[in-house]
Amino acid sequence: MSAAWRPAMLLVAPHRLAFSLAMLILVAASGWWLLVQVDRVHGWFGLGYAVSPTLTHAAAMVFGFMPLFFVGFLFTAGPNWLRVEHPTTRQVLWPLVLQAAGWLLWLAGAHLHAGLALAGLVLACAGLAWVVGLFWRLILASRAPDRMHARTAGVGGIVGMLCLAGTGIAFSAGQDALALLLVRSALWGFIVVTYVSVAHRMIPFFTANVLPAIQLWRPYWLLWLMLGTAAFEVLALWVDFARPDDGSGTAWTLLVIAVELAAGAVLLWLALAWGLVQSMKIRLLAMLHVGFAWLGLALLYSAASQALWLATGRAVLGLGALHALAMGFLGSVMLAMVTRVSCGHSGRALVADGAVWALFWLLQLTVGVRLIAAVLGASPWLTGLAALLWAAVVTVWALRYASWYGKPRIDGKPG
Repeated sequence: MSAAWRPAMLLVAPHRLAFSLAMLILVAASGWWLLVQVDRVHGWFGLGYAVSPTLTHAAAMVFGFMPLFFVGFLFTAGPNWLRVEHPTTRQVLWPLVLQAAGWLLWLAGAHLHAGLALAGLVLACAGLAWVVGLFWRLILASRAPDRMHARTAGVGGIVGMLCLAGTGIAFSAGQDALALLLVRSALWGFIVVTYVSVAHRMIPFFTANVLPAIQLWRPYWLLWLMLGTAAFEVLALWVDFARPDDGSGTAWTLLVIAVELAAGAVLLWLALAWGLVQSMKIRLLAMLHVGFAWLGLALLYSAASQALWLATGRAVLGLGALHALAMGFLGSVMLAMVTRVSCGHSGRALVADGAVWALFWLLQLTVGVRLIAAVLGASPWLTGLAALLWAAVVTVWALRYASWYGKPRIDGKPG
């Protein structure tokens, strides 16, 4: 007979509580955005807003669940990288609770009162700062010869903490455009930086372990290329924000196109060099590789979007590049990596069964729908369809794995 789900089991290991709270915020934010899309088309709910729904959505999707997933992974794998003692769940309990409570307040305050939403941001920022400090304590205590990946993730955490604090200040000052800019800066400077640091360390390692024909190859120049690309994208956001909206800046736009084409092409080549094609034999590994390939595709898509803007003077592809990055790259790798950690630390085999494999490919379809919806002149119902598919995928996925975190490992081992 299967063991009963018990809340106390969430305190057995950091990833249990962190992933559970991350999935709570992910499902809440995704369900909320679906309601917004339905209301925009049909007006069924008569929603009123104290905060711009665009800013609410962006902040929750960038800062809400991703840092919680990071805690679950970095406080599980990070101590192994750094060769330091593993922290207990109680050490990260309050930072996690502050963040989760803050983002639930943010979503509620979006409709009830801006002050409530701001209070949510303050709580979330305090929780994020706290957990970033705890991670840096591990880094500083380490004497491991290779601390580069952990340090990179730690720097990303500092960037995220500063951007979230800035978002709160800008929001309280009524500067929503600046707040949104800071959120998008954190997307590249915090979330993408952390992702590529983990990808550089783990994807070649996982691949070489199960595909002997693929050698473990991860020179540091590849990591610096990815980090440099993320930094350039942050710079591009601020240049675009600062320059006048008079059609000038053609030279700068051409530079952005050139950088994105070059970086996107190299990253797609890297996806192939790391074993994208060979990985398709092993589902869980394939999910990681396909997800990583979206980073290169997102950059190429952004270059095409910029080129069309120069040629036509219109945003023909809309926010397609942003969603190729957020849903394609970040969403796919999230699904793969959290599934892998959940299987391994519950005593199960490291496999993607038919259910999660189907969810993964439904996610790829969802990204495609969202890209089509972003094209200028596309029907508004396509955005709602993408929101529905996304909410369905993450909810089914979250309910499945969250049901494991409150139960003992099936192999009887601790953790």
